[in-house]
Amino acid sequence: MSSDESSDPGAAHGHEHHDVEGPGYPTPAAMRTESAREETAFVMAPRVGMDTDEPDFVAVIDVDPTSERYSEIIDTVEMPNEGDELHHFGWNTCSSSCHMDGLQRDHLIVPGQRSSRIHVLDASDPREPEIEHVIEPEAVFEHDLSAPHTVHCVPEGKIVISMLGNADGELPGGFLQLDQEDFSIDGHWEADRGDVEMQYDYWYQPRHGVMLSTEWAAPKTYYPGFDLDDVEAGRYGDSIHIWDWETREHRETLSFGEEGAIPLEIRMLHNPEATEGYVGAALSSNIIRFWERNDGTWDWETVIEIDDREHPDWEMPVPGLVTDTLISLDDQYLFFSNWLHGDCRMYDISDTGNPRLVDRIWAGGNFGDRQSIQGTEIRGAPQMLQLSRDGRRLYWTTSLFSSWDNQFYPDIADEGSLMMKADVYPEEGRMELDEEFLVDFGDAPGGPARAHEIRWPGGDCTSDVWQ
Repeated sequence: MSSDESSDPGAAHGHEHHDVEGPGYPTPAAMRTESAREETAFVMAPRVGMDTDEPDFVAVIDVDPTSERYSEIIDTVEMPNEGDELHHFGWNTCSSSCHMDGLQRDHLIVPGQRSSRIHVLDASDPREPEIEHVIEPEAVFEHDLSAPHTVHCVPEGKIVISMLGNADGELPGGFLQLDQEDFSIDGHWEADRGDVEMQYDYWYQPRHGVMLSTEWAAPKTYYPGFDLDDVEAGRYGDSIHIWDWETREHRETLSFGEEGAIPLEIRMLHNPEATEGYVGAALSSNIIRFWERNDGTWDWETVIEIDDREHPDWEMPVPGLVTDTLISLDDQYLFFSNWLHGDCRMYDISDTGNPRLVDRIWAGGNFGDRQSIQGTEIRGAPQMLQLSRDGRRLYWTTSLFSSWDNQFYPDIADEGSLMMKADVYPEEGRMELDEEFLVDFGDAPGGPARAHEIRWPGGDCTSDVWQ
């Protein structure tokens, strides 16, 4: 059975967990080995900062190599308003609730980063999703929050969204909780944030009662684009925060300083018994490993460093700018992107404290030899990543954020960005660019768009959490 025939793979293979059938998979291994190959991809496609005055959309991409429309946009769900800047999105429920009867993974939660508008899409038919409900910005602002980012489905029928700012686009941010049944706003998730002000991404491990969150900046800081003066003024983050999952209280902060400037995407190992993971520090271009000590406190170390590089067109050395990271479902490989340099890397993390570089692919960027594919200029560089559930195909898009794109890769604003793919050979520890796969968002219906985050019907390694 194709994973696209039902947006609830739990129904497809009928797993049982504590004698209750629920959504998703009981273990990461089950998702990796029991799910079918992906046939459809959902991709965020904002048009903010483009020449066109059209709204953003969610693109439906055919990724079935046996299909006549392979690597094409086969449908679009246009947003009802302009200027949302769709960015990250997630599911109404996932494998963390696989023990809960009655829930189905059939709705996508699609926030607008700039508008703070939250769209709910019915994706029960993955090839023809449609907007079912819209939470208008005013309802979000009532809770003194704005700029939604990471969407995670959490146990007990709830959805939690990290919010990067207050209603005025300044600090502090927080977390917004939605109800899974009617998508109403419950209010703030956090009961006590302590002195935490900045937010960005987060991950949680329910078995250990812990959540970890990262930092970007206030929306009013990053919306206009990147300014190094803001970094020097301390307006960008350099820490991650440890939260008590049960009491929803802030417990501890790990401050990285210059080693961890702008820590963005955070990934914990998928093994629910593990209490360690990695975060990519974008500006420092480091990968930082964090873990829980025996006494319940947390520690960290830098395990991968990407050196800045000189470029004739830059007045300063160019950082790699680590913008996205992910971990394969078997916890064997770490992948991350260096958006300014132009490479995507693959590390063996079998020894978590000593990652080993096994391969990388250059595609676009400021330093890569490969600047085109199928005769099309690569606009941008590897940015948002998504791995197939079996770990054998790595997909990426090349847009980061509208104002940042326009600074560093202005051609994206005129011609749109791309979606590309590499075949992964985990037994050999290598990747190979698939030159037959290319989705050019410059040819999107209604005009060029920026391709950003990717999701599969049936879940993936960056949205599913296990208990």
